[in-house]
Amino acid sequence: MFGSAPPPLDWFTADDSVLGVALVFPLQGSAGIFGPTCELCARLAAEEVNRAGGVLGKELRLLPVDGGAPPSVVADHVEALVDLGVVQGVTGWHISSVRQALAPRIAHRVPYVYTALYEGGEHTAGVFLTSETPRDQLRPAMGLLAHERGVRRWFVVGNDYIWPRRTARAALGYARESGAAVCGQSYLPLGTHDFDGVLRRIERSEADAVLMLLVGSDAVRFNRAFAAAGLDERCLRLSTLMDENMLMASGPSTTSDLFSTAGFFASLANQDTLDFHGRYAGRYGVEAPALGSLGESCYEGVLLLAALIARAGSLDVSAIGAAADTVSYEGPRGLLHLRGSHVRQRIYLARAEGVDFDVVAELDLHGSRP
Repeated sequence: MFGSAPPPLDWFTADDSVLGVALVFPLQGSAGIFGPTCELCARLAAEEVNRAGGVLGKELRLLPVDGGAPPSVVADHVEALVDLGVVQGVTGWHISSVRQALAPRIAHRVPYVYTALYEGGEHTAGVFLTSETPRDQLRPAMGLLAHERGVRRWFVVGNDYIWPRRTARAALGYARESGAAVCGQSYLPLGTHDFDGVLRRIERSEADAVLMLLVGSDAVRFNRAFAAAGLDERCLRLSTLMDENMLMASGPSTTSDLFSTAGFFASLANQDTLDFHGRYAGRYGVEAPALGSLGESCYEGVLLLAALIARAGSLDVSAIGAAADTVSYEGPRGLLHLRGSHVRQRIYLARAEGVDFDVVAELDLHGSRP
Protein backbone atom coordinates (compact mmCIF):
# COMPACT_ATOMS: atom_id res chain seq x y z
CA MET A 1 0.00 0.00 0.00
CA PHE A 2 1.53 3.35 -1.02
CA GLY A 3 1.82 6.11 1.54
CA SER A 4 2.39 3.70 4.42
CA ALA A 5 5.13 4.24 6.98
CA PRO A 6 8.37 2.33 6.32
CA PRO A 7 9.00 -0.79 8.41
CA PRO A 8 11.42 -0.59 11.36
CA LEU A 9 15.07 -1.39 10.67
CA ASP A 10 14.98 -4.71 12.53
CA TRP A 11 12.33 -5.93 10.07
CA PHE A 12 14.98 -6.16 7.34
CA THR A 13 17.51 -8.94 6.84
CA ALA A 14 20.22 -9.32 4.21
CA ASP A 15 19.42 -11.76 1.41
CA ASP A 16 22.01 -12.75 -1.22
CA SER A 17 19.30 -13.45 -3.80
CA VAL A 18 17.97 -9.89 -3.55
CA LEU A 19 19.38 -6.54 -4.61
CA GLY A 20 18.03 -4.19 -1.97
CA VAL A 21 17.52 -0.55 -2.94
CA ALA A 22 16.57 2.20 -0.50
CA LEU A 23 13.84 4.28 -2.14
CA VAL A 24 14.07 7.67 -0.43
CA PHE A 25 10.94 9.74 -1.11
CA PRO A 26 8.80 12.14 0.94
CA LEU A 27 6.04 10.72 3.13
CA GLN A 28 5.54 13.97 5.04
CA GLY A 29 6.14 17.69 4.86
CA SER A 30 5.85 20.06 1.93
CA ALA A 31 6.93 17.46 -0.65
CA GLY A 32 4.62 14.76 0.72
CA ILE A 33 1.96 15.82 -1.81
CA PHE A 34 3.72 13.91 -4.59
CA GLY A 35 5.23 11.13 -2.48
CA PRO A 36 2.58 8.54 -3.47
CA THR A 37 3.34 9.07 -7.18
CA CYS A 38 7.07 8.71 -6.49
CA GLU A 39 6.53 5.34 -4.83
CA LEU A 40 4.18 3.95 -7.48
CA CYS A 41 6.42 4.96 -10.38
CA ALA A 42 9.49 3.45 -8.71
CA ARG A 43 7.65 0.21 -7.95
CA LEU A 44 6.45 -0.04 -11.55
CA ALA A 45 10.05 0.28 -12.75
CA ALA A 46 11.27 -2.36 -10.27
CA GLU A 47 8.58 -4.81 -11.41
CA GLU A 48 9.57 -4.29 -15.04
CA VAL A 49 13.26 -4.76 -14.26
CA ASN A 50 12.47 -7.99 -12.41
CA ARG A 51 10.31 -9.33 -15.24
CA ALA A 52 13.27 -8.77 -17.54
CA GLY A 53 15.54 -10.90 -15.30
CA GLY A 54 16.46 -8.58 -12.46
CA VAL A 55 19.93 -7.13 -11.91
CA LEU A 56 22.99 -9.41 -11.94
CA GLY A 57 20.54 -12.30 -11.68
CA LYS A 58 19.01 -10.90 -8.48
CA GLU A 59 15.54 -9.62 -7.72
CA LEU A 60 15.49 -5.84 -7.29
CA ARG A 61 13.58 -5.03 -4.10
CA LEU A 62 12.71 -1.49 -2.98
CA LEU A 63 12.77 -0.55 0.70
CA PRO A 64 10.93 2.71 1.50
CA VAL A 65 12.63 5.44 3.51
CA ASP A 66 10.82 8.66 4.42
CA GLY A 67 12.78 11.39 2.65
CA GLY A 68 10.54 14.03 4.21
CA ALA A 69 12.13 13.54 7.62
CA PRO A 70 14.96 15.85 8.80
CA PRO A 71 18.09 15.32 6.64
CA SER A 72 20.20 13.87 9.45
CA VAL A 73 17.45 11.38 10.31
CA VAL A 74 17.20 10.25 6.69
CA ALA A 75 20.98 9.87 6.47
CA ASP A 76 21.08 7.84 9.70
CA HIS A 77 18.33 5.53 8.44
CA VAL A 78 19.88 4.86 5.04
CA GLU A 79 23.40 4.44 6.44
CA ALA A 80 22.05 1.86 8.89
CA LEU A 81 20.50 -0.09 6.01
CA VAL A 82 23.86 -0.03 4.21
CA ASP A 83 25.69 -1.10 7.40
CA LEU A 84 23.34 -4.06 7.78
CA GLY A 85 23.98 -5.14 4.20
CA VAL A 86 20.27 -4.84 3.44
CA VAL A 87 20.62 -2.31 0.59
CA GLN A 88 23.16 -2.21 -2.20
CA GLY A 89 21.89 0.96 -3.84
CA VAL A 90 19.91 4.14 -3.14
CA THR A 91 17.57 6.19 -5.32
CA GLY A 92 14.58 8.51 -5.04
CA TRP A 93 13.26 12.08 -5.01
CA HIS A 94 14.17 14.19 -1.97
CA ILE A 95 15.29 17.77 -1.48
CA SER A 96 18.92 18.83 -1.83
CA SER A 97 19.39 19.23 1.92
CA VAL A 98 18.75 15.50 2.27
CA ARG A 99 21.11 14.69 -0.62
CA GLN A 100 23.86 16.76 0.99
CA ALA A 101 23.46 14.89 4.29
CA LEU A 102 23.21 11.49 2.64
CA ALA A 103 25.87 11.50 -0.09
CA PRO A 104 28.97 11.74 2.16
CA ARG A 105 27.67 8.88 4.27
CA ILE A 106 26.89 6.29 1.57
CA ALA A 107 27.95 7.33 -1.96
CA HIS A 108 31.43 5.76 -1.67
CA ARG A 109 29.85 2.50 -0.50
CA VAL A 110 26.79 1.97 -2.73
CA PRO A 111 25.62 3.66 -5.96
CA TYR A 112 23.28 6.58 -5.29
CA VAL A 113 20.93 7.77 -8.07
CA TYR A 114 19.37 11.12 -7.20
CA THR A 115 16.22 11.90 -9.18
CA ALA A 116 15.15 15.38 -8.08
CA LEU A 117 15.75 18.50 -10.15
CA TYR A 118 18.45 20.36 -8.30
CA GLU A 119 20.77 23.38 -8.24
CA GLY A 120 23.66 21.80 -10.19
CA GLY A 121 27.27 21.25 -9.22
CA GLU A 122 27.01 17.79 -7.61
CA HIS A 123 30.08 15.74 -8.54
CA THR A 124 30.52 13.44 -5.54
CA ALA A 125 31.88 10.08 -6.70
CA GLY A 126 29.14 7.47 -6.62
CA VAL A 127 26.29 9.97 -7.10
CA PHE A 128 24.41 9.88 -10.42
CA LEU A 129 21.67 12.35 -11.35
CA THR A 130 18.65 11.87 -13.61
CA SER A 131 16.93 15.25 -13.49
CA GLU A 132 17.13 18.86 -14.52
CA THR A 133 19.60 21.60 -13.57
CA PRO A 134 19.03 25.38 -13.85
CA ARG A 135 21.28 25.85 -16.89
CA ASP A 136 19.26 23.33 -18.92
CA GLN A 137 15.87 23.97 -17.36
CA LEU A 138 15.63 27.59 -16.24
CA ARG A 139 18.00 29.51 -18.51
CA PRO A 140 16.21 28.77 -21.80
CA ALA A 141 12.77 29.15 -20.19
CA MET A 142 13.57 32.63 -18.87
CA GLY A 143 15.02 33.61 -22.24
CA LEU A 144 11.96 32.39 -24.12
CA LEU A 145 9.53 34.19 -21.81
CA ALA A 146 11.55 37.40 -22.12
CA HIS A 147 11.37 37.13 -25.91
CA GLU A 148 7.77 35.96 -26.27
CA ARG A 149 6.11 37.71 -23.34
CA GLY A 150 8.38 40.71 -22.84
CA VAL A 151 9.33 39.81 -19.27
CA ARG A 152 11.71 42.43 -17.87
CA ARG A 153 11.31 42.28 -14.09
CA TRP A 154 11.47 39.01 -12.15
CA PHE A 155 10.68 38.49 -8.47
CA VAL A 156 12.02 35.28 -6.89
CA VAL A 157 10.02 33.45 -4.20
CA GLY A 158 11.63 30.33 -2.79
CA ASN A 159 11.97 28.10 0.23
CA ASP A 160 14.99 28.82 2.37
CA TYR A 161 17.55 26.14 1.56
CA ILE A 162 20.27 25.43 -0.98
CA TRP A 163 18.20 24.57 -4.09
CA PRO A 164 16.17 27.81 -4.23
CA ARG A 165 19.08 30.03 -3.19
CA ARG A 166 21.59 28.54 -5.63
CA THR A 167 19.00 28.51 -8.43
CA ALA A 168 18.11 32.15 -7.76
CA ARG A 169 21.79 33.06 -7.93
CA ALA A 170 21.94 31.51 -11.39
CA ALA A 171 18.69 33.25 -12.36
CA LEU A 172 20.30 36.66 -11.81
CA GLY A 173 22.66 35.93 -14.70
CA TYR A 174 19.98 34.37 -16.88
CA ALA A 175 17.80 37.46 -16.44
CA ARG A 176 20.66 39.75 -17.53
CA GLU A 177 21.30 37.59 -20.61
CA SER A 178 17.72 38.20 -21.76
CA GLY A 179 17.70 41.94 -21.04
CA ALA A 180 15.75 41.57 -17.80
CA ALA A 181 16.54 41.91 -14.09
CA VAL A 182 15.65 40.34 -10.76
CA CYS A 183 13.93 43.11 -8.81
CA GLY A 184 13.37 41.25 -5.54
CA GLN A 185 13.86 37.97 -3.68
CA SER A 186 12.13 36.35 -0.72
CA TYR A 187 12.96 33.05 1.01
CA LEU A 188 10.52 31.33 3.31
CA PRO A 189 10.73 28.29 5.63
CA LEU A 190 9.41 24.97 4.40
CA GLY A 191 5.82 24.67 5.58
CA THR A 192 4.97 28.38 5.20
CA HIS A 193 1.25 29.23 5.24
CA ASP A 194 1.23 33.04 5.38
CA PHE A 195 2.33 34.76 2.15
CA ASP A 196 0.83 38.21 2.80
CA GLY A 197 4.19 39.90 3.30
CA VAL A 198 5.81 38.54 0.17
CA LEU A 199 2.71 39.28 -1.92
CA ARG A 200 2.89 42.94 -0.83
CA ARG A 201 6.56 43.01 -1.81
CA ILE A 202 5.77 41.56 -5.25
CA GLU A 203 3.06 44.18 -5.80
CA ARG A 204 5.35 47.05 -4.77
CA SER A 205 8.20 45.75 -6.95
CA GLU A 206 6.15 46.12 -10.14
CA ALA A 207 7.44 42.72 -11.26
CA ASP A 208 5.89 41.28 -14.40
CA ALA A 209 6.97 37.71 -13.60
CA VAL A 210 7.52 35.58 -10.50
CA LEU A 211 10.05 32.76 -10.40
CA MET A 212 8.60 30.20 -7.98
CA LEU A 213 11.15 27.98 -6.23
CA LEU A 214 8.72 26.53 -3.69
CA VAL A 215 8.29 22.87 -2.78
CA GLY A 216 5.02 20.93 -3.01
CA SER A 217 2.24 22.16 -0.76
CA ASP A 218 4.08 25.45 -0.15
CA ALA A 219 3.69 26.18 -3.88
CA VAL A 220 0.04 25.14 -3.72
CA ARG A 221 -0.69 27.60 -0.90
CA PHE A 222 1.28 30.33 -2.70
CA ASN A 223 -0.73 29.79 -5.90
CA ARG A 224 -3.98 30.20 -4.00
CA ALA A 225 -2.81 33.33 -2.19
CA PHE A 226 -1.32 34.81 -5.38
CA ALA A 227 -4.61 34.43 -7.26
CA ALA A 228 -6.69 35.67 -4.31
CA ALA A 229 -4.56 38.85 -4.27
CA GLY A 230 -5.26 39.39 -7.98
CA LEU A 231 -1.57 39.21 -8.89
CA ASP A 232 -2.24 36.56 -11.53
CA GLU A 233 -3.74 39.37 -13.65
CA ARG A 234 -0.44 41.28 -13.81
CA CYS A 235 2.36 38.70 -13.30
CA LEU A 236 3.07 35.42 -15.00
CA ARG A 237 4.59 32.66 -12.88
CA LEU A 238 7.39 30.25 -13.81
CA SER A 239 8.22 27.20 -11.70
CA THR A 240 10.85 24.54 -12.15
CA LEU A 241 9.06 22.32 -9.61
CA MET A 242 5.38 22.05 -10.47
CA ASP A 243 3.53 18.88 -11.44
CA GLU A 244 -0.04 17.83 -12.11
CA ASN A 245 -0.68 16.84 -8.48
CA MET A 246 0.28 20.35 -7.38
CA LEU A 247 -1.92 21.91 -10.07
CA MET A 248 -4.92 19.88 -8.95
CA ALA A 249 -4.33 20.83 -5.32
CA SER A 250 -3.99 24.51 -6.28
CA GLY A 251 -7.32 24.48 -8.14
CA PRO A 252 -8.13 25.60 -11.68
CA SER A 253 -8.93 29.18 -10.67
CA THR A 254 -5.38 29.75 -9.33
CA THR A 255 -3.22 28.63 -12.28
CA SER A 256 -3.75 31.38 -14.85
CA ASP A 257 -0.51 32.27 -16.69
CA LEU A 258 1.48 29.69 -14.72
CA PHE A 259 4.38 28.05 -16.58
CA SER A 260 6.46 25.02 -15.66
CA THR A 261 9.63 23.62 -17.17
CA ALA A 262 10.69 19.95 -16.91
CA GLY A 263 11.98 16.94 -18.78
CA PHE A 264 8.63 15.17 -18.60
CA PHE A 265 4.98 16.17 -18.68
CA ALA A 266 2.14 13.66 -18.58
CA SER A 267 0.44 15.55 -21.43
CA LEU A 268 3.29 15.00 -23.91
CA ALA A 269 1.80 13.37 -26.98
CA ASN A 270 4.68 11.06 -27.88
CA GLN A 271 4.84 7.29 -27.91
CA ASP A 272 7.12 6.98 -24.86
CA THR A 273 4.69 8.99 -22.71
CA LEU A 274 1.60 7.24 -24.03
CA ASP A 275 3.14 3.82 -23.40
CA PHE A 276 4.05 4.85 -19.85
CA HIS A 277 0.51 6.06 -19.20
CA GLY A 278 -0.81 2.71 -20.34
CA ARG A 279 1.49 0.67 -18.10
CA TYR A 280 0.89 2.92 -15.08
CA ALA A 281 -2.90 2.84 -15.46
CA GLY A 282 -2.84 -0.89 -16.19
CA ARG A 283 -0.92 -1.55 -12.99
CA TYR A 284 -2.60 0.89 -10.58
CA GLY A 285 -5.94 1.81 -12.16
CA VAL A 286 -7.44 5.10 -13.23
CA GLU A 287 -7.80 6.30 -9.62
CA ALA A 288 -4.03 6.28 -9.02
CA PRO A 289 -2.25 9.55 -8.16
CA ALA A 290 -1.66 11.69 -11.25
CA LEU A 291 1.51 11.19 -13.23
CA GLY A 292 3.95 14.10 -13.34
CA SER A 293 7.65 14.82 -13.71
CA LEU A 294 8.43 14.52 -9.99
CA GLY A 295 6.98 11.05 -9.51
CA GLU A 296 8.12 9.87 -12.93
CA SER A 297 11.70 10.80 -12.04
CA CYS A 298 11.68 7.89 -9.57
CA TYR A 299 10.90 5.50 -12.43
CA GLU A 300 13.96 6.94 -14.19
CA GLY A 301 16.04 6.48 -11.04
CA VAL A 302 15.33 2.76 -10.78
CA LEU A 303 16.06 2.24 -14.50
CA LEU A 304 19.34 4.14 -14.30
CA LEU A 305 20.48 2.32 -11.15
CA ALA A 306 19.77 -1.05 -12.80
CA ALA A 307 21.58 0.03 -15.99
CA LEU A 308 24.64 1.26 -14.08
CA ILE A 309 25.03 -1.98 -12.14
CA ALA A 310 24.37 -4.16 -15.18
CA ARG A 311 26.90 -2.25 -17.31
CA ALA A 312 29.61 -2.53 -14.66
CA GLY A 313 28.71 -6.16 -13.95
CA SER A 314 29.40 -5.35 -10.33
CA LEU A 315 28.10 -3.59 -7.23
CA ASP A 316 31.48 -1.95 -6.68
CA VAL A 317 31.07 1.83 -6.76
CA SER A 318 34.45 2.41 -8.42
CA ALA A 319 33.65 -0.05 -11.21
CA ILE A 320 30.24 1.54 -11.70
CA GLY A 321 31.78 4.99 -11.89
CA ALA A 322 34.38 3.86 -14.42
CA ALA A 323 31.68 2.52 -16.74
CA ALA A 324 29.13 5.29 -16.16
CA ASP A 325 29.78 7.36 -19.28
CA THR A 326 28.97 4.34 -21.46
CA VAL A 327 25.55 3.81 -19.83
CA SER A 328 22.25 4.47 -21.57
CA TYR A 329 18.68 3.36 -20.88
CA GLU A 330 15.25 3.88 -22.39
CA GLY A 331 12.20 5.07 -20.45
CA PRO A 332 9.32 7.57 -20.57
CA ARG A 333 11.77 10.40 -21.39
CA GLY A 334 13.16 8.46 -24.36
CA LEU A 335 16.62 7.00 -24.90
CA LEU A 336 18.93 8.73 -22.43
CA HIS A 337 22.69 8.76 -21.94
CA LEU A 338 24.80 9.52 -18.88
CA ARG A 339 27.54 12.14 -19.24
CA GLY A 340 29.57 13.42 -16.32
CA SER A 341 27.23 11.59 -13.91
CA HIS A 342 24.24 13.56 -15.25
CA VAL A 343 21.54 12.29 -17.61
CA ARG A 344 21.22 14.40 -20.77
CA GLN A 345 17.62 14.92 -21.84
CA ARG A 346 15.12 17.12 -23.65
CA ILE A 347 13.50 19.89 -21.60
CA TYR A 348 10.05 21.37 -22.22
CA LEU A 349 8.11 24.49 -21.29
CA ALA A 350 4.42 24.03 -20.48
CA ARG A 351 1.60 26.40 -19.55
CA ALA A 352 -1.06 25.43 -17.07
CA GLU A 353 -4.55 25.04 -18.49
CA GLY A 354 -6.69 24.59 -15.40
CA VAL A 355 -5.29 21.51 -13.71
CA ASP A 356 -3.35 20.15 -16.68
CA PHE A 357 -0.34 21.28 -18.70
CA ASP A 358 -0.18 22.31 -22.34
CA VAL A 359 3.37 21.78 -23.59
CA VAL A 360 4.17 24.88 -25.65
CA ALA A 361 7.86 24.39 -26.54
CA GLU A 362 10.86 22.13 -26.45
CA LEU A 363 13.62 24.35 -25.10
CA ASP A 364 16.90 25.02 -26.87
CA LEU A 365 19.68 23.64 -24.68
CA HIS A 366 22.59 24.56 -26.98
CA GLY A 367 25.72 25.06 -24.92
CA SER A 368 24.14 23.88 -21.65
CA ARG A 369 26.25 22.08 -19.04
CA PRO A 370 25.27 20.58 -15.64
